[in-house]
Amino acid sequence: EGRVEVYHDGKWGTICDDQWDDRDAEVVCRQLGLSGTPKALSWAHYGQGSGPILLDEVQCSGNELSLDQCKKSDWGQQNCDHIEDAGVSCDPFTAMVHRLLLFSPAECCPFLLPPLAEGTVRLAGGRSPGEGRVEVYYNGDWGTVCDDGWTDLGAQVVCRQL
Repeated sequence: EGRVEVYHDGKWGTICDDQWDDRDAEVVCRQLGLSGTPKALSWAHYGQGSGPILLDEVQCSGNELSLDQCKKSDWGQQNCDHIEDAGVSCDPFTAMVHRLLLFSPAECCPFLLPPLAEGTVRLAGGRSPGEGRVEVYYNGDWGTVCDDGWTDLGAQVVCRQL
């Protein structure tokens, strides 16, 4: 659960809660690999973000695999303040199952996981599921993240994505 942030054109930003509903939350949870009962939260329920507000007027049917497939405003076109940052809560029991599957989905049961979306992150090589090298899925492959300019803020974003 948390504030929804998206990465576009080299920067992270939030989503305005105009039109934000449980169908949008369902797509976010699916994109994160979580199933269950999604809940949309409005009015910066998880705190106000900073930086750009990248999306507004998101209107998913609930069947899409990612927010990219939903009807929405053009990137960066919005009429909001961060007090309107959108949030999502996904069912916590399926979140635990998702974390277990992250250890070895390819060997175990890849058919249980949705297709990976560009920009999906994972931690690799750590001593526990909550630590490790940050890797990003891009163009059909996993790659590492350069630490030039890496700060606690970047780490917080990765933790929220996980």
